Parts: sequence; C-alpha cells; structure tokens
Amino acid sequence: MKKNILGVTLARGGSKGIKNKNLANIHGKPLIYYTIKEAKKSKKITNYIISTDSIKIKKVAQKYNAQVPFIRPKKFSKDNSSSASALKHALIESEKIYNKKFDYVIELMATNPLKSSKDIDNIIKIILKNKADSVIAVNQLFDNHPARIKKIVNGKLYDFGIKEKLESRRQDLKPNAYIRSGSIYAMSRKFIIQNKRYFSGKSLAYILPLERTINIDNEDDLLMAKNKIKKSKNL
Repeated sequence: MKKNILGVTLARGGSKGIKNKNLANIHGKPLIYYTIKEAKKSKKITNYIISTDSIKIKKVAQKYNAQVPFIRPKKFSKDNSSSASALKHALIESEKIYNKKFDYVIELMATNPLKSSKDIDNIIKIILKNKADSVIAVNQLFDNHPARIKKIVNGKLYDFGIKEKLESRRQDLKPNAYIRSGSIYAMSRKFIIQNKRYFSGKSLAYILPLERTINIDNEDDLLMAKNKIKKSKNL
C-alpha cells in the first residue's frame, strides 16, 4: 500500500542572523524558492506545504505554487519554540485539511538550498524500506573532525575527546565523523506525535555530498550558497 508522505518546510518570519533570511535574494530568487522547486519535483511526497507565521512568506511561497494552507500560530513561532512542536502542529492541521492520515513527514529546511529532489526521494526510500523512526541527512567532517577539537585548561591545550595523532592528514582521521547537515529530516508519524525530531534507537543516516551541503546562518554562509548554486547551475 502506498504511504502518504507530508513534506513540510518551516519558514518563520523572524530570523536573527539575517533579516528575512527565508526570502534572502539568491540569483534573483528568494532562498525558499530552491527548496520549493526540489520538493515539487519529488516523486514520493504526497502533499507539500509551507508552515509560516508570515503573510509575506506565504505570498512568496504561493507565487512559486507552494501550498500554505494555514498561518502558524504565534505559540509555535517564538524564538524559543521547538521545531518538533511546529512540525506536530503542521501534521495535525494538514491531516484535517487534506482529510487523510500521513504515515511519514519529511522536513525540508529552507536554509539549505542545495538539496536535490533525488536526495529527498532517497531519504524517503530509506525510511520506508527500514521502517525507521527517522532518517537524517548528515555530512562527513574533515577539517572539523572531533580529533582536531581541543579544550583549554589553565592556558594549556588538550585533546577534547579523541586523541589526535601527530601529522595526521584529514582523510586519515578515524573513525569517520558526521554532523547533521540541517537539510532534510524524515520522521514517522508516531515519532512526530511524540514531539520528537532527531534521534532514537531506530534513526538512520543519509550522507549528503559536500557540494550539496550548506546551512545558512550568516552572510558568509549566504555568499557560499550563492557560489555553490552558481557553480552547480541549479538556478
């Protein structure tokens, strides 16, 4: 039986690092456009929505044919509101609006405009095949490998956790280490209803290549994203 998959992009109006970040101009298009474009190309998503508290973001999203079926309440849109609570709200409201029960939710972060519809569908395939609680997009660490992280105690430098071998090349650092890319999260309905978003004993990884990895928090990140998108010609 075909599963119902709800795609959600949480796009709050307030942002600290970059004002109106979700609408930041990247090659003549708002940042959120790049996620909408790939979500709509997905062959696995049943319904895709934008959850926002901003009328401005709603109008921009609708311009690019994204569905914005409700305005997110303020209690789910504060600086200290959790993404898990906003996702749960989006799921419950969407089930009322579309009159169906969704089996899985895939969260597509607007702050990574480099993800592809292939990445989206691959993650959905993994969660369906393995019946996992969640599948999380990650990228491998090289220069920032945990072995290179240090702490300072009374002015002296010590290994933070993993002992670093002298003169080790970044590709030789073991074990391989990964960080959440802040790009794509797929979760079961049960996991969302329990107000969870990340890890459990049944969470799996999907490795994003570095060329499709970015998490825009500041102006430097925005410039890097512009350069990567231009290089990929994904305009």
